[in-house]
Amino acid sequence: MSVPTVSPSVSRPSRSTAPRRPATSTVRGSTRVGVARPRSPRAANRIRIVPPDLRIADGTGASVFRVAANRGPVSRDVIAKITGSSIATVNRQVAALLSAGLLRERADLAESGAVGRPRVPVEVDHERYLTIGIHIGAVTTGIVASDLRGRIIGAVEVPTPAGDQEVALASITASAKAFAGRWHRRIPLWAGVALGGRVDSTTAVVTHPRLGWVDAPVGAIVGGGLGLPVSVAAHVEAMAASELLLTPDRDVPEIKGTGLYFYVRETAGVAITFDGKVHTPAGGPGSVTHFPTGSSARCSCGGTGCLEATVSDRAVVQRARAEGILADRDDVTVQSLYRLAREGSESAHGLLVERATVLGRTVGMLRDLFNPDRVVLGGQAFTEYPAAVPHVARAFSTSTTLPRKDIRITGFGNRVQAHAAGVVSLSSLYSDPLAAMKRADI
Repeated sequence: MSVPTVSPSVSRPSRSTAPRRPATSTVRGSTRVGVARPRSPRAANRIRIVPPDLRIADGTGASVFRVAANRGPVSRDVIAKITGSSIATVNRQVAALLSAGLLRERADLAESGAVGRPRVPVEVDHERYLTIGIHIGAVTTGIVASDLRGRIIGAVEVPTPAGDQEVALASITASAKAFAGRWHRRIPLWAGVALGGRVDSTTAVVTHPRLGWVDAPVGAIVGGGLGLPVSVAAHVEAMAASELLLTPDRDVPEIKGTGLYFYVRETAGVAITFDGKVHTPAGGPGSVTHFPTGSSARCSCGGTGCLEATVSDRAVVQRARAEGILADRDDVTVQSLYRLAREGSESAHGLLVERATVLGRTVGMLRDLFNPDRVVLGGQAFTEYPAAVPHVARAFSTSTTLPRKDIRITGFGNRVQAHAAGVVSLSSLYSDPLAAMKRADI
């Protein structure tokens, strides 16, 4: 059997920069319809938990907004062609989105000699608003600001606080609020939180064994502290959603078939997509934490060979220290191991290759179990050390018994967590933009 090529998918480039222009600045020739209003004090103090909608929505408003976000500036004719809607329907939706302040016209880009507003291109008004995304990891918490096109305009990382869960969440919220304050001319619309553990997206309550959290009121504390509507999602499900909603082909009318998203960094997880929608079980996402690998690694559950205890960053570092590859000090990290391998350490490279082999075998078994049409691999275990990727592919090839299909590494690289957080903060807007603006009370 030939060895498949595990290739990177192509993703939309993101920008992580400080804000350069105020939201009130105008683009020459653009027309904004509607004026953004400050959030009312009543809305700011109300806790508004909204389950994330992790899918490519098929509503006309969502389709029009998605094309404008992906291709703008774009004419109404092109929007109608891509969405399959009539030009009259597109005109009505564009007018409503202009009135809501979500789109703006670009008269400066109208074709020479064109008559009438329908000939004026439109684009998402990406300078007026932002959303705040938070990815709470086992070790590090990332906070991102995204514009309405889904592009990251700024990001920061802080250590994930230890100790009391509500104190930790209050600290994370304070960091997010201070970070959002950098864009004082933009209006924040929504907050999104992505994290591991058992996530109830309806109540935004999370149980996270790795952090020691039990029924942590994530949505209430984050949403209440930021004064924004908040959505909370399991982080691997959010990563799968980012592949649907933030990549260059996101404006296709429909995506048929099934997908498997497999993630490994400090934790391991999977998510499944069906026809452009992330499967979000009512009881929370499934777990591969204790998936058997056949290794001798001891797990906190009392067993041996569990997946996370074998391939997580922490597990790999512990083994490297035990084998003398890394110094037995608390300040050494998985980055220390990657650095040694890049510098030519055969023992460091061998350990990472061994992890890659376990990962490839695991993906092969999961692929045979679910038989998806597409497989996407995400997380720093796949993206941080490219020299190990061929070993993932080889192990996958020898362990799967099904015909070769599409398998690739995420195009978001080492920023999968940031885009996961961003897509949770944007999912309601992408699902029904006009309804989301009403919920945001803008």
